[in-house]
Amino acid sequence: MYKHILIATDGSELAGKGVAHGLELAKGLGATVTFVIVSEPFPTLAWGGAMAGYVAAEELTNYEQSARKYAREVLEKCKAEADKLGVGAKTLHIENKTPAEAILDAARAEGCDLIVMASHGRRGIGRLVLGSQTAEVVSLTQIPVLVVR
Repeated sequence: MYKHILIATDGSELAGKGVAHGLELAKGLGATVTFVIVSEPFPTLAWGGAMAGYVAAEELTNYEQSARKYAREVLEKCKAEADKLGVGAKTLHIENKTPAEAILDAARAEGCDLIVMASHGRRGIGRLVLGSQTAEVVSLTQIPVLVVR
């Protein structure tokens, strides 16, 4: 049924449930997986103030280095879990995009036939104010999406 599953993660405990679920599904189906983690663009509000050019450049460098280190750690853990289960896996770290945009782009580029991701399940005002990357992915893709809560 599914041959190549994209599993999105942000390294959180909830996303870990999505990773575990996606890996078990991949193992059962004999599918391969691509793990993706996304680093959003550096916050533009950080560019304000008289010394903005000097301070922000250093902060941008720190932000990018920290994001890359975190992504590497999360993806190494995901890959190790896949290896333990005998699931073929590759990893992707996408920088400077919104999570939904990056997940959709990666799924298309990698030829994935299922996207697995977790959702915080926010409702009402919390969902409107905070947004939902999962809802955006579901609403914008033609690829099936398995949402884990």
